[in-house]
Amino acid sequence: MATTTTPKHTIATREEWLAARRELLKAEKDLTHRSDALAQQRQALPWVPVEKNYRFMTPNGNASLADLFQGRSQLMIYHFMFGPDYKAGCPSCSAIADSFNGFHMHLAHHDVMFWAVSRAPLSQLQAYQRRMGWTFPWASSFESDFNTDYSVQFTEEQQRTGDMSYNFDPGSMQSKQGDINANAGVSEVAEKIAATTGTDWATYSREAPGMSSFILENGKIYHTYSAYARGLDVLWSMYQWLDRAPKGRNETGGLWFRRHDEYEKVTTRPGLPSL
Repeated sequence: MATTTTPKHTIATREEWLAARRELLKAEKDLTHRSDALAQQRQALPWVPVEKNYRFMTPNGNASLADLFQGRSQLMIYHFMFGPDYKAGCPSCSAIADSFNGFHMHLAHHDVMFWAVSRAPLSQLQAYQRRMGWTFPWASSFESDFNTDYSVQFTEEQQRTGDMSYNFDPGSMQSKQGDINANAGVSEVAEKIAATTGTDWATYSREAPGMSSFILENGKIYHTYSAYARGLDVLWSMYQWLDRAPKGRNETGGLWFRRHDEYEKVTTRPGLPSL
């Protein structure tokens, strides 16, 4: 996720603000129309048959990829960073997942089944899910090739050799890690992020976030879409709100966000209740 800066602002009259806002509205409408066209282009991607028999552990027992559809024709998966060595889920994935409780039921009524999938054993996922108060479906791909095949899990050997492709860019993960290790300031933040999951940076970064879509047609499963890195920004509802706040994402102070149960209580003014 990229750091953003707050543009400089001026003080204006209401009429001047309205003129500037109408100019911005033109750009927003253009973006909306381009986004609509992009959605059609996304849905027109070719389908790739899924040949492997992936297995998952779910609250209802061992399941195949087909089982995850649960009677729907479409399946969407969030690749949640939670490796077997993690003691807690990735904090940014956790922030994104805070919205899952609200929408997964809506998707189910639009012929789309939603799951989060992680490599940690199911018992670890369930314990963390209880801590976070989440109820969305979450499955374990432990000892499956699923995360590897969809480019969200890497081995120690791949880290050593740089033979890693992320976001459809060969070597991109190795470059990212090199940049972090070369920059003492960023490296310190990276280590702090990893520490919140009970791991070091090398272990933490063998997992990666993403989302993938599948369709089941005539008994055959096809992979239709995947997104990674900043392609996930639109799934992070907090970002969408902050992008409309006066100071934007306000990504300052190192670890600028926490899991929702790790923030200090936020107070408004003396005499008013805290959140």
